[in-house]
Amino acid sequence: MLLMKLESSQKFAFLQLAHYLARADGFYVEAEEHIILEYCTEMGVENSEIFDLNEFDLEYTLSKFKSKKSQKIVVLELMILVHSDNHFDIKEVDLLAKIMDAFEMHYDEIKHFSSWGKAVSALHEQALNLID
Repeated sequence: MLLMKLESSQKFAFLQLAHYLARADGFYVEAEEHIILEYCTEMGVENSEIFDLNEFDLEYTLSKFKSKKSQKIVVLELMILVHSDNHFDIKEVDLLAKIMDAFEMHYDEIKHFSSWGKAVSALHEQALNLID
């Protein structure tokens, strides 16, 4: 929904960030994979089938998002991903806190962003059930 507003290089950085977050809790479940594939469709990019957790550089990836608008888009969209498996793990919380710190966002903003992500994730799941 919002990812189309990112620049091309930011889209690839976002995809890597999404893969990293999806694996933060030690699991990569079908619901997360589905959301990542939806992201790819929305952004018009191919999914990276191979993701090397050891080669991912969080600071470098986050440096691609310079404007407040792109940073907020990233956090909002990642909130959909973290809520897609109905389990907001402490490792995901820690990673999102690092992201928000890097973006100089206030911690109380996370509540609003999280609520939005949870609602969108639930509506997305409902929509999929309606069309199946």
